[in-house]
Amino acid sequence: MGDQTTVAHNGENVRDIGATVLSINVGAIEPLDVGLSSEGLQVESAIRKRSISSASEGAIAEVKKVGFVGDEQADLSVHGGLDKAVYLYPVEHYAWWRERRIEAGVAHADRPLGFGALGENLTTQGVLETDLWIGDVLVIDEVRLRVEAPRSPCFKLNAVMGYRRAVKHMYQSGFAGVYLSVVQTGSVRAGSPIGLVPGRREESISGMLDLRRSRARREP
Repeated sequence: MGDQTTVAHNGENVRDIGATVLSINVGAIEPLDVGLSSEGLQVESAIRKRSISSASEGAIAEVKKVGFVGDEQADLSVHGGLDKAVYLYPVEHYAWWRERRIEAGVAHADRPLGFGALGENLTTQGVLETDLWIGDVLVIDEVRLRVEAPRSPCFKLNAVMGYRRAVKHMYQSGFAGVYLSVVQTGSVRAGSPIGLVPGRREESISGMLDLRRSRARREP
């Protein structure tokens, strides 16, 4: 996270953290092949996201209490609902995932990952999981998003990454991204800066990820 300055905005002390929204991504529910070695085993999922607003063209996207307009969720136990309305993922981790996919022998893994590759709604630059605490509020244009928890990946991540150890790698690396609830609805666009209103700072995303990482190391 970059140099922090604090500015008053509508009565809030919003920190300028030097972060930016690179892309806004949504997905529709469709069949997802999760068999890997045996094609044909499918589930319904909207984990495959497409960019609807990028920093180069900055189209406006609308955010409601349950997330971005046009974004669907097939399994609300994993993604969606009020506490998991928006999923943020740092682009800083993309190169690491590309290396893991190359090591795993995934076809075309040498190609750069496209925005939304991890199933995220917000692809960001300049803010990492280690910068955030539960209860922090991210300010993007009109919208306010509260940090709720790091992602707990399911088997669908293996499918979209193309290899069987992707879930374990997310746990071990701590490169999980964060789930956000919508405190204030409104319009946002890619290219917008991300401000931060600190919460009570009692439970960090890093602390939660450290616990998960230690458990993952003990598993086969």
